[in-house]
Amino acid sequence: MARNGAGYLLHPDTDAAVWIEAKDLSTALPGDIVTVQLGRDGTEGRIARIEKRAPRAIVGTVTAGAPFARVQPLSPTFRQEFLVPDTRGAAVGDRVVMRLARWENPRLAPEGIVTDVIGPADNPSLDTRSVMEQYGLPPAFPKQVLAAAESASSRIDEAGKRLDLRRKFIFTCDPAMARDFDDALSLETDKKGNRVLGVHIADVSHFVTPGSPLDKEAYRRSTSVYLVDKVVPMLPEQLSNGVCSLVPGEDRLAFSAFLTFDAQGNCIARKFAKSVIRSKARFTYEQVMALIKGAKELKGSKESKDLNDFKDIKDLKDVDFKDLKDLKDVKVVKDLKRAAGTILALNRLAQQLRKRRFAAGALDMEVPEAEIKLDSKGMMTGVEVRPYDESHQLIEECMVAANEAVAAELWTRGIKILARLHAPPDPERLEELRANLAGLGISCGDLSQPRNLSRFLEKIKDSPLEGVLSVMVLRSMKRAIYSAREIGHYGLAKKHYAHFTSPIRRYPDLVLHRQLASFLSGKGGRLDQGWLDRAAQHASEREQLADEAERMLMEIKKYRYMEDVLTKGAKVVFDAVVGKCTPYGVFVDLPEIAIGGMVHVSKLSQSFVRWDAFKEALVDGQKTWQVGAKMKVRVAAVDFDQRKIDFVPVNEGALEQNGLRRGKKSERPPRRKNERHPRKKRK
Repeated sequence: MARNGAGYLLHPDTDAAVWIEAKDLSTALPGDIVTVQLGRDGTEGRIARIEKRAPRAIVGTVTAGAPFARVQPLSPTFRQEFLVPDTRGAAVGDRVVMRLARWENPRLAPEGIVTDVIGPADNPSLDTRSVMEQYGLPPAFPKQVLAAAESASSRIDEAGKRLDLRRKFIFTCDPAMARDFDDALSLETDKKGNRVLGVHIADVSHFVTPGSPLDKEAYRRSTSVYLVDKVVPMLPEQLSNGVCSLVPGEDRLAFSAFLTFDAQGNCIARKFAKSVIRSKARFTYEQVMALIKGAKELKGSKESKDLNDFKDIKDLKDVDFKDLKDLKDVKVVKDLKRAAGTILALNRLAQQLRKRRFAAGALDMEVPEAEIKLDSKGMMTGVEVRPYDESHQLIEECMVAANEAVAAELWTRGIKILARLHAPPDPERLEELRANLAGLGISCGDLSQPRNLSRFLEKIKDSPLEGVLSVMVLRSMKRAIYSAREIGHYGLAKKHYAHFTSPIRRYPDLVLHRQLASFLSGKGGRLDQGWLDRAAQHASEREQLADEAERMLMEIKKYRYMEDVLTKGAKVVFDAVVGKCTPYGVFVDLPEIAIGGMVHVSKLSQSFVRWDAFKEALVDGQKTWQVGAKMKVRVAAVDFDQRKIDFVPVNEGALEQNGLRRGKKSERPPRRKNERHPRKKRK
C-alpha cells in the first residue's frame, strides 16, 4: 500500500507490479491476497474480490473510547480508523494490538478486535514491541528449538573429514559492536605468483540439519531482523554467538572458498572445501581503515606493498594499535606486521575487483549507514553516520567474489539454486528517469546501457545533487529478490550471483551451503524445483517484511525527535536539500537525520511565487527553488499519523539575530514527560 491511499498488487511468480488506484481498492488491506481485473495495458487494475485476508496483526492507538471506540493504525499505509467493540481496558492514547474482524463495505469503517494492550503511545520504550507486533516478529524461540540448539552445539566435536587450516593466517573484520562473526578472510600466493583469496564462512549447515526443529524455525524466520535497539535473530544465540561464530583463538567449522586471481584481477580458478579454522585476529572496520590509511601516509613512501619490509611498526604514522592488545590471541600482537601486510594486499585486490566491476557496468549505490542513537528511555538523541570507506569495500568485494563463484559453480552445471536475482529495470522506467534528468538540464545518454548509468552515478559523486539523483535512480530499479528460475544481478553487473556468505542470518545462504556440500560429495546438489520456488518466494517476502519493520522503527524514532524539537520550542535549524519541486511547494530532505518534509509555497517568500513548468521550479523574481537547491529550515508542524512534516525556511542572516542554532548529529533534543493522553494532532 502507498501512503497516498493507492496500492500495488505484486504477482507472486513474476514480481510484476499492478497499480491500483485508491477508488479501485475496495476493502483490500496490506498483505491481502486478491483477484484483480487488469486494465488494457496490464499495468493498472481494480480489485475484483478478496481471496484471503492477511493474518498480520494491526497495531494502533486508541483515539476514542466507549461506546464508539476507535483505533488509528500505527502504519500510515492503513488509511482507515477501525471500530472496536471493546478496548480491553486500554485508555485513549494507549497502543493496542488488534486483528481485522470484518470489512465488507468500503464506505464504512472496518471493524477490529483488540487482542492485547501494549501501553501508552507516548512511551518510546514501547516502540520496538509495537513494531514487532505489527510485523509479527517472534519475541523468543520456542522451547523445543532452544533445546535443539543446545544439543546441536555438541556436534562441533563431530567435524568429520575436513581441510585443516588452523595454522593459516585467517582473520575476521566486523563492526566494533558485532557479536557474531560468520565470515573470515585469508590471502596467500601460489607457486605461480597468483593471489589465492580464502573466504571462510561459518558452517551452519553442520549444526542445522534439514527438517530439524532448528531448520523449520530458521525457514519460518528466514532472516535476522536488525531493529534500532534489538536484533531478532534467525538462529538461537547458542549457534549465532556460540559454535557458529568465528571468534579468535577457537577452533571453528567452516565452508571455505578459494579463489585464484591473476595480476589483472581475473578469477582463473576456484575450489571449495569443508574446513576447520582458528581465527588469528578479530579486527574492526576502524582498525583495518587505520592500517590502510597509515600505510598510505608512510614516511618516504606513498604506499607500501608489504609491511614485512618495515624495520619498525612505529614507522606507521597516526595508527593507534592499542586496541589490538585486547585481542584474545597473543599471536596477533607478535605477528602484527604479517596481519597488516595481509590486509594491505587484500585491499589492493579488493580495489582492483571493484574497479573491474564498475567498468563492467555495476552501479555504485552505496551510501553511508546512519545509526540512530537512543537514550535509556528509547528516545532518539541523534544520528551517527558510519562512513562507507575502503575497509567496508575490502570485505564487500571479497564476499561478492565468493557469492559469484559459488553461484557460477552450481548454476553452470545445471543445478538450480536460490539465486539472488536483480533483474534489469523496465525500459519505460529508464526512459522516465532520462526525461526527469533532462528536465533538470542533465544529459546522461542511453540509460539502457548499464555502463552509461554507472558512469552517470560516478559523475555525480560528491556533488550537491548526489543524494537526490541517487534516489531518482534507485526508484527506477527493480527490487532484488530470490529466484529459483532466473539468475543474474544487474546492480552488481554479475551474470551469476547468489547468497553464500551469511548463513547465520539468511536462510538462502544455508540452503546454498547444503547444495554445494552435496555437489562436492558427489550427491548431485539438486533440490526439488517446487520447494525451491516456494522457498524463494518465502525468503523474498520475509526479507521485505524485515526491511519494512526496520524502516518503520527508525521512522518512529525520527518523528518523535522532530515532535520534541517542535513541542519544546527548540529553535533548531537544519540544513535541507530540495528533492522535489511542485506548484504548491518544495519537498526537502534533511541529510543529517535522513528525514524529509515539505515547505509550502506560501512560506517560501513574501513576494509572489510562480511555477515555472519548463524548469520545474518555483520563482519569486529574485530567487529560484528547484531540485538540488540548498536551504535552511526549521520544523513548523508534525503529523505523526500521516508521517508528514511541514518546514519553514530560515534566512541565513536571521540565525544570529533570532538566537537560532543549527541541528547537530550529537545534539540531544529536549524531551517531554511521558503523557498517557496524547495532545491533539499528536502521535
